[in-house]
Amino acid sequence: MKLNRFKKRLGTVVLTFSLMGCSDLLDEQPRSIYTPEYFKTEKGVIGGITSMYAHLRYFYGNGYFYAGIQSGTDESTWGQNVNVDAKRADFTNQGVFSGTDNPFAGLWGVFPNINTASGIIENAEAVGTVPPSLIAEARFFRAFDYFLLVQTFGGVPLDLGAGELKFNTSTVRTSVRNTVPEVYTKAIFPDLRKAIEDLPDVSRLTGTLNKTVARLFLSKAYLTYGWWLENPNNIPTYPETSRTDPDGHNPSWYFQQAYDIATTAIDEHPSSIGLEEYFYDVNEGSNDRNKEMLLYADHTQESDLYNGSPVNGFGSGASPGSFAGWFSTWNYTEIRSASSPGGSYSVSSVQREAVQPLGRPWTGIAPTHELIMNTFADKTNDSRYDGTFTTVYRGNWQRGGTSNEILYNANNLPVRMGDPILTFLNSDLPTITYPSGAGSNNVGAGTLPGRADWVVGPSAISRIVYPGLWKIGPYRTDNGNSLGQMNIEYTRPWPIAKFSELYFIAAEAAVKGANTKPGKNPRELINVIRARAGKWRWDNNNNVAKVQDNSSAMIAATPEVIDIDYILDERSREYYGEGVRWYDLARTQTWHSRGAKYTICGINKGDRTPVTYTRDIPLYAYLRPIPQSQLDGMEMTDAEKKAYQNPGYN
Repeated sequence: MKLNRFKKRLGTVVLTFSLMGCSDLLDEQPRSIYTPEYFKTEKGVIGGITSMYAHLRYFYGNGYFYAGIQSGTDESTWGQNVNVDAKRADFTNQGVFSGTDNPFAGLWGVFPNINTASGIIENAEAVGTVPPSLIAEARFFRAFDYFLLVQTFGGVPLDLGAGELKFNTSTVRTSVRNTVPEVYTKAIFPDLRKAIEDLPDVSRLTGTLNKTVARLFLSKAYLTYGWWLENPNNIPTYPETSRTDPDGHNPSWYFQQAYDIATTAIDEHPSSIGLEEYFYDVNEGSNDRNKEMLLYADHTQESDLYNGSPVNGFGSGASPGSFAGWFSTWNYTEIRSASSPGGSYSVSSVQREAVQPLGRPWTGIAPTHELIMNTFADKTNDSRYDGTFTTVYRGNWQRGGTSNEILYNANNLPVRMGDPILTFLNSDLPTITYPSGAGSNNVGAGTLPGRADWVVGPSAISRIVYPGLWKIGPYRTDNGNSLGQMNIEYTRPWPIAKFSELYFIAAEAAVKGANTKPGKNPRELINVIRARAGKWRWDNNNNVAKVQDNSSAMIAATPEVIDIDYILDERSREYYGEGVRWYDLARTQTWHSRGAKYTICGINKGDRTPVTYTRDIPLYAYLRPIPQSQLDGMEMTDAEKKAYQNPGYN
């Protein structure tokens, strides 16, 4: 089966939205099309603003974009069943990465949303009844989209046909790319500064913007641009330009601005925004839209319309549906148990279920051995490994129609509903006995004396058998006693920005030389996150309450001197699998070094031979290719199209 990719057109907006009604959530209502005249009305301006939240669904939660952005990093590599685009993005001799069918092509589709934002900004003042706080939301999203584009492709056009940052109402098939400094200083920074000025402290509705989220993105944009100006590893840029700031500032100025704005956001946030007490609570499905989640691509179980895709049935795997979680899920349904003592192992004891530890398998993105063994080395004090991965797969066969009260598993021992069927161990044990090939359990797992669950040690993690990603698994409230809607796109909001990132931004800026405030040097900032990670209220994979505070041990283990590598390690522990890693490595210019090698076993069940792969990541790949379909649609000469494309992809 082959899934559909990004829908090709984001741009003629086919939904309009109303802010009226008794709910405190955005209320989406259908409309055929936006017209220039419609934007000159209050209803049109407000509808356009709300549509901007919906456009996030076209890439956040898209499985192909997710696979491309995770694969090739120091965290992840391609899984056994992934498409060829993500394999190419891994840079391990799986084909040539190009502008044709690359997994980042859909990001180019944000330009219609940018144009919508420009239309709102131009027309709202003329309407006269739209408050500045709503116009600020359009400014934020225009800056947000340009920030995403400039990190991905380098310089991009500010003129969509009617002039720089002007609302365009006619078809234009030519384009000129602005430089990176122009995109930052003309579009991103001014829009975000104005958004901070005009946005409210507290969101007007659940999930809408506020000052804190705008401060987060301005501080991150300043941080990213500071790195770009400094360019410590001589990464090429395009269009070619000097690393000189048009406003006359040096990298240190931008690092200081990043620190100051991030720490202001930490100090001045309202009580409705902040860190959750436990890491587990940040990602638990029943606690979605919590106070730490600053921005997300929203989905819901309540309505096809408000979800952006069908809530029931069989998911097609296309935006705006959220199906990225499939890619990080291996096919655990192939685990086998026996229906009688000594019988054949023919029963699927862990079936597809719409619960957070499980979900629909696609086996597309796998964690590396280095991530499991080194990054998450402390699995005792630090709750984040347990709050990130599914490492214990429990029996659920009766929900799928198999009536047996007892099945027989490893060592021919009995298991009941809810018992562990397969466990990924925290460490390799010499007493594990593995079968030849897939073995009777059908996935190549081993046994330990006296244990009824099949087991897999860290060194046996492969491209086909690996821990799933609990944090982004499905959550529904209508399963009852059945397996639920286990094959549909997920109905949870996809995380984009969390309050916790402000601590990382400030710490990184301080490491880059920003002057710090009392109590907020890099180690102190990182230790706020690490102390929280040491607090347990629940043992996720053992499925029991666990009231334990390891904060002191976590703080004691933090190095006295924090560097960029340590911050990147901590970011991985905090945000693994959320589709942000490539941007972290690209910003810090460490992708080609940190991602240069990784270890994993092969694509066949029972392959437990770790192989270390070497990636040859060329420096030009720090810029992703412009989609070939975009170039093909331009009325430009072949030479002009070639010059438009990022170097290395022609």
